[in-house]
Formats: sequence, structure tokens, C-alpha cells
Amino acid sequence: MPAHPTQRHSILLLEPIHADALQLLQSVGDVILAESLDQAYIEQAVAEADALVTRGLGQVPAAILEAGQKLRCVARCGVGTDNIDVAAATELGLPVLYAPGSTTHAVAEHTMLLMLAVLRRLVRFDREVKTGNWMYRQSSGLTAELYSKTLGIVGLGEIGQRVAELGQAFGMRVIYWSRSSRDRRFEYVELPELLRVADVVSIHVELTPETQGLINRDALDLMKPSAILINTARGEVVDERALYEVLKSGKLSGAGIDVIDTHSPLAGNPLWELENLVVTPHMAALTDTTFREMCMMPVQQVVRILRGEWPDAKYVKNPQVL
Repeated sequence: MPAHPTQRHSILLLEPIHADALQLLQSVGDVILAESLDQAYIEQAVAEADALVTRGLGQVPAAILEAGQKLRCVARCGVGTDNIDVAAATELGLPVLYAPGSTTHAVAEHTMLLMLAVLRRLVRFDREVKTGNWMYRQSSGLTAELYSKTLGIVGLGEIGQRVAELGQAFGMRVIYWSRSSRDRRFEYVELPELLRVADVVSIHVELTPETQGLINRDALDLMKPSAILINTARGEVVDERALYEVLKSGKLSGAGIDVIDTHSPLAGNPLWELENLVVTPHMAALTDTTFREMCMMPVQQVVRILRGEWPDAKYVKNPQVL
């Protein structure tokens, strides 16, 4: 744990955070906002830092952790920690702080938003009306509703559970697959069966070596042509090329995504050409309430550590370092 609690510290911030969380950090140290996310720059900037705070874009591999010889902790303002080398941090004895549970309600609501937007073709109707085509509905064909449909949840963590609850509230039959979680309120099925029978498949797994590419072409081919896919988890869980192909060919009715593969082009992405895809820019958790909470939770623990106190283990991804 840090030395004298009244000592001023240096805190390297890789990305902007909520103003309240920034003010809290400034109460214990000098906060430096990184000028770039280039690894070489960060390795140099972190050399004198006592704490490192990132969100989703700032990558923290082992080389950066090793360069921060004065580091006492690393924090991620969010739920996922896949942009931090947690194993390397553990070897170095560094607590990795995060905000478990902070995004549950916002992401679950956004998931339902994408379901409705895809099934009701919200974006297309909005565009047609705004160009003067009020009667577009006469030629557009019928839309679909959630009521009585089968919702398949892939991954039953806190967000998956909340989406399942909301699905039931809409009158949907809820089935799920999970490696470890079980919930008697919903029906467990193996993943291939879920993909075959679900009308809506919603992804809620963490990104791990086991889940990367989990929804590949073979998995997508199991889905009904009338089904839709929703992904508010991580882009790398879904094979984007395969997703493009099944959407383009009509082998899948539609998709709604809030995430893309980190290596995918932001401009000129082939997915953007598709009428049956609704996309939002990884902002499911960025509501007024949730953004503050996901920043404050880990920052409060950073402040505790820098003041010479023990952090709450609930917010430590690798509590064995404590």
C-alpha cells in the first residue's frame, strides 16, 4: 500500500472521465491526460505515475505496466478489463480496479432498443418520413414484434440476466446458454439448440480466448433466416465477415450491434452498407447516470489506495494481489 496518506501523487489518465471522478482524483494528486494512446508515448508518460486510469480505448499491455515502476494500481472505468493485461498486473502485484455491475441497466435497455429498432425497421421509417415519404408504410411490408418470440441469451451474467427479465416483461419466451451461470427463472439449452430455435439471439459474454469468434459462420448458419442477432458485448465475439455475408444474402433477417472488432475500419466498413443492420458507436453504457457510476467506482478505489487505505475487494479484478 502507498506510503504517507497526505503525499501528492501523479495520476496518468488515458481518456477523459466523468467530471466528478476527475475532481476526486485531483483531490489526491496531479492528473495528467495523455496526449496520445500510442504505446511508446504511454510507456514514457507512465514512468512517474502512481496510478493509471483508462476507459475502453486505452490499451494497457504488460510493457506499459512494467514501464510504470512507481505504479500502485491500474483502473478501468467500466466493466470489461480485456484492454488491460490482468495477468501481468497480477504478477507485478498491481490491483486492477474496475466497476462491476455499473453498466447493467443501461446496456440492457440499449439491447432492447436495438431489438425493437431492427424488428420495427425504425431507422428506415425515420429516414423515409423525413424525406417526405409519409406513405412509405403502404409499400414497406409488415414489421415484427417481440411478444411471443423466443429470446436466446448467450451469456447469463448480470447484463444477460437483466435482458432476460426485460424479455419476459415483453412477453417473450427466454432461453439461455452460459458456461457457468444458471438461473431457474429461465430455460437452459446448449448453444447450438439456442441458435436454432431463437428468434432473437443476444450476446452477453465477456471477451476471452474461448469466446473470441464464438459466433462464427457455422453458428450463424444455425440461426433461422427470420431471426436477428444483437451484440452489445464485444465485437470480437462475432465473426464480422460472416455476419456481413449472412445479412447481405438474407440468410439472417437483421442485426443490431453496439460494438465492432477493434481491427475493423470505422469508415468504409462493408457492414454500413446494409439496410438490415442497426449500429450504434459503443455507447450503450454512456447514459448520464451510468457514465458517472462506471467512473466513480474504480476512481474511489484509486483514491483509497493513494491515501494508504485498502481498496474494497469487490472492485478489484485480481483480489489475490491484496
